[in-house]
Amino acid sequence: MQQRFTLATLGVALLCAHAAWAQTTKNPEEDVLLKRTEAFVATFNKGDAKALADFFTIDGDIVDLEGQQIKGRKAIEALYQQYFAATKGAKLFIHITSVRVVRPELAVEDGLTEVVRPDAPPSAARYTVMYVKQDGQWYLASVREAIAVPPTNAKYLQDLAFLLGDWTEDVDQGGAAKASYAWAAQGNFLVNTFELTMQDVSIAGGVQWIGWDAADKKARSWAFLFNGGFAEAVWAKDGNTWKIALTATMRDGKKMTATNVLTKSDADHFSVQFVDRKLDGQPLPDEKAVKMKRVQ
Repeated sequence: MQQRFTLATLGVALLCAHAAWAQTTKNPEEDVLLKRTEAFVATFNKGDAKALADFFTIDGDIVDLEGQQIKGRKAIEALYQQYFAATKGAKLFIHITSVRVVRPELAVEDGLTEVVRPDAPPSAARYTVMYVKQDGQWYLASVREAIAVPPTNAKYLQDLAFLLGDWTEDVDQGGAAKASYAWAAQGNFLVNTFELTMQDVSIAGGVQWIGWDAADKKARSWAFLFNGGFAEAVWAKDGNTWKIALTATMRDGKKMTATNVLTKSDADHFSVQFVDRKLDGQPLPDEKAVKMKRVQ
């Protein structure tokens, strides 16, 4: 596993898509690095361990996920030989996050790597590669890998993080609404499981996913009702209040639009109220605000 991650990181770090480079090229040397990359990829695909090691400086090194160092061309060549002997049909992929020519003789690249093999699950890692230019040629001086951290939009949803946990309607008797919020998909979504009960009998409910719309720079949600209906909404924050403009399709095919006003009172209390409701274009009365309290 260690060797697979190490070689994946090195190979993928050099496997740079031409289109991605073309979009971000600011220094002519980046095109030279791209050609060097293409040569490395061709060598890697041939399984030529010695030629791959020659892409490194004489004292170049690799530090793997566990902090172990492989230093010098001979050691790197031996690592490649062992890898190619044990690995058949591996495919390398990369997402480059940055490439910088720091000085005429120094360049740094960062990104995320993935190796896909027919006989094992995919593996991923973060990496940093340092290139140095010697005698007019770019060489790998250092490869560092780290645990891959999936990208997340959690920072854009932090204003809604107070909802995390379990909630119940703040009433003494009668019907009661319940909701439970939790992070999902590496913090890219807040998931709300909600239910309406009457005398402890569930009469309605569903699941709502709240995410970040990077195009519109707003929170957006999708709700799926247990009775077959569904809704989509866009969230707009104003102080401690969110106006949630939703469009819903009921289980019978009718269309509903409404604004759900969610207001945070404090860390343990908020309210929700549906206003401006229309069913197939016909106005409906506003609903009474529902007050929610945190379940301690």
